[in-house]
Amino acid sequence: MGVDDVFAVHGGIATTQQLLAAINDRTLASRVRAGTLFRVWHGVYSSRPPDTACRLRALDLLTDQPIVACMNTAAQIYGFDTDPDARVHILDPGVRMRPSPNLMVHQRIGAPLKKVGGRLLTAPAWTAVEMARVLRRPRALATLDAALRSETCTVADLEAALKEQRGRRGVVKVRELLPHADARAESPMESEMRLVFLDWGLPTPELQYEIRDLHGRLWRVDFAWPERRVAAEYDSVDWHANADAFKHDRMKSARLHEAGWVSVPAVVDDVRRHGDELCARIYRAFDRVA
Repeated sequence: MGVDDVFAVHGGIATTQQLLAAINDRTLASRVRAGTLFRVWHGVYSSRPPDTACRLRALDLLTDQPIVACMNTAAQIYGFDTDPDARVHILDPGVRMRPSPNLMVHQRIGAPLKKVGGRLLTAPAWTAVEMARVLRRPRALATLDAALRSETCTVADLEAALKEQRGRRGVVKVRELLPHADARAESPMESEMRLVFLDWGLPTPELQYEIRDLHGRLWRVDFAWPERRVAAEYDSVDWHANADAFKHDRMKSARLHEAGWVSVPAVVDDVRRHGDELCARIYRAFDRVA
């Protein structure tokens, strides 16, 4: 049996012992250096660059039991990991795990579980609340927004998870933020920007609001106060890194202005360092169109 056969039998992963039945240790080390085999964990290898699913299956193999993913890893699988972490986060399987900078083992007794694609994870609402508890307020709101947007849980689910985790660090913060969570937020920075508006007392804006220009074209803005005809947009450096995006935004700004709207742009420093100045600009825009 060759190496490819060993991986085929074991679903793309194999232990050192299984591989040494087909090749010697020198060849194994050589293939890892050459990038034709990949070390997943100590004593487990894969035939392809390992992704999260592969790393979890390798842990199943190491511990000889199904591993339960939690925290960032569960959030990633559900689709609301606003703060990616390269480490794999799992519940304590009850067996001794070899320490690794790439693996975090958590004690979460009583956490509700859900099976996704054959893998047990901490339930989505529980995961979202757990993540939000340990994050800064802006990122906590971003996580709650993203959890709702992923449609893996509802506000009622999040409220129930809050009750289940009552008394734990960070719960009060999450409880205060939950009424402001909104599935319409399309990025973590939009969530952070909305929290700045909340903290500085701006009226609650409409999210992802559509405006028809004088030529009949619809434009969508991140935030809008329709009664004031004022919009605000978060400008991502990545989005504006090409000429097409630049031209799109110039035309959008001109068409909104032509239609009687004032648009207030913001970049990351406006949101994270100069929130007071950002909100002052929006208040001045309110006054100009009053």
